[in-house]
Amino acid sequence: MSRYYSGPPSDHFDGERFFGPQRSGGKGLGPLLKWQLGSKRAKWPRWIDNASQPPPPERLEGNGIQLTMIGHVSVLIQTAGVNILTDPVWSDRASPFQVAGPKRVRAPGITLDALPPIDLILVSHNHYDHLDTTTLDRLVHRFDPEIVTPLGNGTIIRQATPNARIVEIDWDDTTAHGPLTIEAEPVNHWSARWSTDRNEALWAGMTIHAPARRIFFNGDSGYAGGWWVDRLMQKHGTIDVSLCPIGAYEPRWFMKDAHMDPDEAVEVYKTMNGPMTLGFHWGVFQLTDEPINEPKERLMAALAREGIDPARFRTLEPGESWTLPDVALNL
Repeated sequence: MSRYYSGPPSDHFDGERFFGPQRSGGKGLGPLLKWQLGSKRAKWPRWIDNASQPPPPERLEGNGIQLTMIGHVSVLIQTAGVNILTDPVWSDRASPFQVAGPKRVRAPGITLDALPPIDLILVSHNHYDHLDTTTLDRLVHRFDPEIVTPLGNGTIIRQATPNARIVEIDWDDTTAHGPLTIEAEPVNHWSARWSTDRNEALWAGMTIHAPARRIFFNGDSGYAGGWWVDRLMQKHGTIDVSLCPIGAYEPRWFMKDAHMDPDEAVEVYKTMNGPMTLGFHWGVFQLTDEPINEPKERLMAALAREGIDPARFRTLEPGESWTLPDVALNL
């Protein structure tokens, strides 16, 4: 039985573990040792100072959208008067241990104390570079936000912060928050906090249905032939804004089921018919072998090769904001 979730079996839950239609990327000890012992890991800088950036507004009313990069996959989304954080991680390490594991090389783009009021937090899955209980505890005590997360992850959060307000949803389920509706979407990934709890909690992307737009937050996913993005588009028809991972992809034989590379991220962009897209999941924690700036460089090369306007698929520096044009959509 799952230690995080108890519920009836479904087409992606066998009563103990969650699964998807394709391999989810959770490999065993043998392949992990093969990678680690044979790794040709690029050398990252020990530290990079962030440039000073203007602070985001207290709130953004109406149908405009502003994205402010915190770092890795932590983004402040402001729209319709609601302030949203995605997978917030302010800790120094993406690890169960604060003395070992991937250590950040850039500070968060906004200090936690300088954040505007946070109303809603989206937590996509339970890997340590996405679900940081220390950060969530601080945010809950400061702002008392609602936390929306896939099935099972609420158990992990409550163990650290019993008074957190948590809504757990299954794939294709929705929950309302003020003028927004949040919908969990299948993606090609996996979950684990330890070696013994693989896939005992669910993972998901999330669609934010705002009054005039759809925003898709993909916390983490392998490309896997694009089955999940085809499904997303068949269901929704239009995605206006996408937050898409582009890093932590080498070596491909080990990472391809779990993480997209920049060329695959561009294929996702094309399948989505070219939404305004923020590329993230790179440049903060060295999780894999590629050089620190390679994801951005490869993304720019892929966009040029495909003739795609780089103003539509951007990366942001920590603390940098992107204000999107206020164009209404008939949903």
